[in-house]
Amino acid sequence: MRARNIKLLVAVLAALGAAPLLYPVPAFAADAATIQPRDGWYNKALVDFDFVKQNVSIPPKKGVVIIDSRPAARQYDLGHIPGAINIPDSQFDKLVGKLPEDKATLLLFYCGGLECMLSHNSAFKAEKLGYTNIKVYPAGSPEWKAKGAQMSVSAAYLKKLAEDKAPYVLIDARPKRVADKGMIPTAINISDSEFDKHVDKLPADKATMLIFYCGGMECVLSDNSAEKAKKLGYTNVLTYPPGYPEWEKLNGAPAATNAAAGATAAPAAAGAALVPGKEKGSVTVASFEAVWKANPGSVMLVDVRDPKEVTSGMIKGAVNIPMNELEKKVGTLPTDKPVIFVCGTGARSGEAYDTVKLLGGKVQAFFIDADTKFNADGSFNMVAKK
Repeated sequence: MRARNIKLLVAVLAALGAAPLLYPVPAFAADAATIQPRDGWYNKALVDFDFVKQNVSIPPKKGVVIIDSRPAARQYDLGHIPGAINIPDSQFDKLVGKLPEDKATLLLFYCGGLECMLSHNSAFKAEKLGYTNIKVYPAGSPEWKAKGAQMSVSAAYLKKLAEDKAPYVLIDARPKRVADKGMIPTAINISDSEFDKHVDKLPADKATMLIFYCGGMECVLSDNSAEKAKKLGYTNVLTYPPGYPEWEKLNGAPAATNAAAGATAAPAAAGAALVPGKEKGSVTVASFEAVWKANPGSVMLVDVRDPKEVTSGMIKGAVNIPMNELEKKVGTLPTDKPVIFVCGTGARSGEAYDTVKLLGGKVQAFFIDADTKFNADGSFNMVAKK
């Protein structure tokens, strides 16, 4: 209010021909080009669009928690910054358990724009709890969306769309071998690695709502496909980052779409103590870890994640061949020892196995069907799929 009054005074003086004021006039731009403190706001650390964008990523950036302070059903569910958790300011005390234990974690609050106090209120509450690295993005979701940044939706919103029979297309970006085991109801499967081959499955109307999902918060396939859809001219492209794992947890697993779910395991690789896993072509986590520890040179481990994913960590001794480059680089793979593919969820590693087998040749291909965490020091943690 004070800033607007000063601006009005300047305009009046200018109209009367008065000399210009000799002190700066504080500005609070509607487009948040500049960020100025306001009375009653959490003014200790206001950040802009660029700062937020640097801290938004799938997989989520370590040491950062983005918090949407808006109500769930009417705002957060319909569209939020990817990776943001929802703690409505009105329920902050009830949902405080969602905050990280480490009080030095960067907490980045936002809400409904320049006139919204919810994020500021929540920031004050977090400070009282002892959090020491708190920032507020005052322009919030309106600016984020206006600048064309990716928006995400919740499981609750997907369910509502299906119930209301709204016009939208839900796309499972996982490899076919994984999607065949079960997809979110109403979804179609367009594997990210084969996106260009199946664009005919997309609607002709470029204004149709497209929602992409894949294998969870560690999976980049839906983000990749969403960007490809935007380049084709689609104007209403959203993602559901928690993807199928969260949907299954909340709603149960639907029946597999074909017999691929019951595929039998491949025989163990000759000359290596690799034990067949449940999926055809897979090896058990325990047998891989034993071989990797005893004689890592006896196998070739290929990480098929995207380059931006491996920058935060990759198994020491592995080589990176992104899934979308595998077909043209398959000739570089050895044929005198097993080649084992790995990724974060087992989806792309399984697709890599299928691709190599489809191409023929003498490569002894296998894959690891597990959720894998890659650490910056080259170590890893694997949990086999159930």
